[in-house]
Amino acid sequence: MRKADYLFNQIYDYVVNRIELGEWREDEKLPSIRKLAVDFDVHRLTVLKAYQLLKQENRIYSKDKSGYYVQSGERENLENPIVSAYVQKNHLSEIHKVPVSYQFSQALIDPNLLPNRYISDYVKKVFDLYPKVLSTYSTVQGDEELRQSLSDYFNQHYQTITNPDQLLITAGSQQAIHLIAQAFVKARDTILLERPSYSSAIDVFRAQGANIVTVDIHPFGYDLEQIEFIMKEHKPRLFYLNPTFHNPTGYTVPAEQRKQLVQLAEQYRCLLIEDDAYYDIYFDQEPPPPMYTYDTSGMVIYIKSFCKYISPGLRIAFLMNSQPSVMKSLLSVKSLVDNGSPLLNQKIFLHYYSSSRLQQHVEKLRIALQIRKEIMEEELSATDWQWTSPNGGLNLWVRLPNQLSTDDLLAKSLEHSISFVPGQICDPLKEPSSWLRLSYSFANEEQISVGTRKFIDLVHSSL
Repeated sequence: MRKADYLFNQIYDYVVNRIELGEWREDEKLPSIRKLAVDFDVHRLTVLKAYQLLKQENRIYSKDKSGYYVQSGERENLENPIVSAYVQKNHLSEIHKVPVSYQFSQALIDPNLLPNRYISDYVKKVFDLYPKVLSTYSTVQGDEELRQSLSDYFNQHYQTITNPDQLLITAGSQQAIHLIAQAFVKARDTILLERPSYSSAIDVFRAQGANIVTVDIHPFGYDLEQIEFIMKEHKPRLFYLNPTFHNPTGYTVPAEQRKQLVQLAEQYRCLLIEDDAYYDIYFDQEPPPPMYTYDTSGMVIYIKSFCKYISPGLRIAFLMNSQPSVMKSLLSVKSLVDNGSPLLNQKIFLHYYSSSRLQQHVEKLRIALQIRKEIMEEELSATDWQWTSPNGGLNLWVRLPNQLSTDDLLAKSLEHSISFVPGQICDPLKEPSSWLRLSYSFANEEQISVGTRKFIDLVHSSL
């Protein structure tokens, strides 16, 4: 380690430890840059860089001409407590807690579109087949029968060679991301995130203390020259990405870029974390194969979730990777988190997943969601707002006139019983944005039509 890096780490760790031990309390002023530089016999720039990183991680904040202070969740006194909560904590759940008539913030599927009756049938079947299921723990890695079924499907559908030992069952994709962060990311490790990105993933990696570098995602995919430059310059530990019906934009990365990105990951030894929650929710043609199918050296950790479009209550997802050392690290963390996902949930899902009813359900679901998307887009076509129509997924990524603050708009929308996700919540850099996410999957067709018109009127009145 270079001496400059050691001194930087020394300052950083000192401040973090004092805060975590409670020696410096919320909103308490920190020592000046000059004082710490003198105390540690370092250059003032070294202290400034440490303070800037701590500020980026939301551990401290600054006041003009006053100095730096310990961060407080209550520091910003915004009029709307929900807006304040997401600015400070970036928690989508704070927005979801507000009951509204027109629910455009939740990227969940209307429960009326899910196979509730069929799932209940399989519950009865599972108890007949496995009478001791409630008195038995799952293994940490997950039910072998389920892992075999998922592995067989993946091999048949994508002509790959995987086996059950390469899969780990998790309690949803959120847990999968958390396990990866715990296993492979230490404080100040550099990681790459798309900009914009899945807000909960931003939260997880930021909480781990990662140094986040962003990669822009566009309707055409990525700028691979930008990515190669970043990988060469920053040597990131991993790159978390959502290349199929990306959340929040709905963009899909083309096949050729997927191949090239896997090659770059191999060249620069950067793990690719491929979050594939929406692959099956396509409207016209099936998207390109997952990046995992192009991986020959174990540099891709693939996350597949079934929560959104089968049964959110079962919380079933899986991780897949071909390196035994990677799986060993993930299993170690998983054993500390919950020692294995509930066996009953896995068995219920197994028997529905392996039935013909699943394909029938997914086909009907695609039609229903496409209709809802088109209804929302038809209402939005009366505006001059910008968006790229997605070929799948659950969301529209919409750009409003530049002069409009989506923060202020959120507070006003919630007062009118309309919710949405401000673009800032999906930005790893947390910069003000005129973009927002509208989800068309949870509200019914009439609610989408009426609610979108009301929202348009609200925006126009705010200009």
